[in-house]
Amino acid sequence: MTTEGSPPPPASASTPPRLRRTLELVYGVEGVSAARVWQWDGVVAVGVRPAPACAPDDVLRRVEAAVAGLRDPGESWEFGLLEDP
Repeated sequence: MTTEGSPPPPASASTPPRLRRTLELVYGVEGVSAARVWQWDGVVAVGVRPAPACAPDDVLRRVEAAVAGLRDPGESWEFGLLEDP
């Protein structure tokens, strides 16, 4: 987990560049304290843990806007909150 404003943890070399870029954009959103991204058959799922002082709905809305340029036509993106560890 990272603190607000810190860079994301390093992605492994096997992480596809698009997913690495998604994580970079998500961690660039104010209020994101942790993030995970999954991809399978035409679906990308993004889970975030908002910082304690941030409204979860606002953080999700900003995350969705931040990654909008990465979406491919016909692809489904899902956004949600990660549970506390």
